[in-house]
Amino acid sequence: MKPIPRSRPFHQVDVFAGQAYRGNPLAVVLDAQGLDTATMQHFANWTNLSETTFLLPPENSLADYRVRIFFTCTEEFPFAGHPTLGSAHAWLQAGGVPQSDGYLVQECAAGLVRIKRDGGRLAFAAPPLTRSGPVDAAVRRQLADALRLPASGILDASWLVNGPEWIGVLLESAAQVLALEPDQAAMGDLKIGVIGPHEPGAGADFEVRTFLPGDAMAEDPVTGSFNAGAAQWLIGSGRAPEEYVASQGTVLGRWGRIHVSAEGGDIWVGGDSTTCIRGSVLL
Repeated sequence: MKPIPRSRPFHQVDVFAGQAYRGNPLAVVLDAQGLDTATMQHFANWTNLSETTFLLPPENSLADYRVRIFFTCTEEFPFAGHPTLGSAHAWLQAGGVPQSDGYLVQECAAGLVRIKRDGGRLAFAAPPLTRSGPVDAAVRRQLADALRLPASGILDASWLVNGPEWIGVLLESAAQVLALEPDQAAMGDLKIGVIGPHEPGAGADFEVRTFLPGDAMAEDPVTGSFNAGAAQWLIGSGRAPEEYVASQGTVLGRWGRIHVSAEGGDIWVGGDSTTCIRGSVLL
């Protein structure tokens, strides 16, 4: 017999923007106990946001809470960045008390993720890449076709897999990133993140865009997982300083800002979050 729906606390949070409705929205069900996977996926599809999260008691004693992260259509992610920050923000706002001072620990399918509080801003420790290194020649040609660029226009391309199977593409400038008009059909099943440096004084150091072919969200407003992988790639190769700000969502009318810093062997990816909707949902 199918369980009878009950009222569950629900928040909708805007992530990676200091001003509401200018970042990447996230649906958060704060009490998901008793929900099965099919129900979670169905609700995530209904919200029509890029991701929806469901909070549960932790199974690991070191964690403060457990989260399941669902992509809108048909996929559960082991890890994703803006759902991590938005879920932590909602959990704290709902009265969650971390076991440790200064940071909390999220349990997800990818493992334990540390999240620190820096004033009003949260930042997560970038999880290790499970696949990295240059793409092969065939993939590089596909990337050029998908981005409608000559092969010489791509300065570098690398796998940046940390849950989502991102490929990072480095261009010469932020202006080139903003001018892209990708060929969605040519992308195949590739998840592509593109990054290029801004001119000094622009207010951000890099411009980022991420493309998800075959999904209703063809371009993601602001993407924590990609920026986490890109930070490891760029800082590790000396292309970026140990502290920088990336902007994302510009062409979509958003004002995403991702704050990156390398500290004590970790790379932290942070951003502001704002609760825009607070109430309950019947599930």
